[in-house]
Amino acid sequence: MTRYSDSYAQDRAEIEDLMARYLFAMDWNDFDTYADTFTEDGTLEFARGAVTGRENIRAAAKGFKEAVADIYTDVDGNPAVLRHILCHSAIRVEGDRAWHTGMWFETANDGPRTPDGSRLTPTLGTFGIYEDELVRVDGEWKFSYRNIRNEFLPGRASPAENPVALMDRKADGAG
Repeated sequence: MTRYSDSYAQDRAEIEDLMARYLFAMDWNDFDTYADTFTEDGTLEFARGAVTGRENIRAAAKGFKEAVADIYTDVDGNPAVLRHILCHSAIRVEGDRAWHTGMWFETANDGPRTPDGSRLTPTLGTFGIYEDELVRVDGEWKFSYRNIRNEFLPGRASPAENPVALMDRKADGAG
């Protein structure tokens, strides 16, 4: 059974806030805020590989979003509006370190127009899990490592085992 410290609710709220800020920053192309959710030497592992350091993360996120704008287009040929949703999260906190596993999916306005032609309908697109390690830096939680698993990409799918059990083992071994 998981034991929670007296500060767990506060830590969890701060970590969930960080994750929301991360997603809003990505979806609104705010690459400075996006990069700031990571430690200075943080690592982002995603569909295009792994990058380390805020400046490299900022550049990788910007490049990825520019490439995605060419891939995801609406029925009129415009870049689709993408929005990411974090569904549910397991968070383990041990002092100034934390681990997170959460399911995510992405919606886009790249579906057909409504029958009256007034708007585009949303579609459910990609999905996967986040595998995160976080540290508290100067009183703020930051990602030190984020692995974005994509269930639809070869080599990027989640492992066969329950990802929360994997997260707990990683946290237990962190000492």
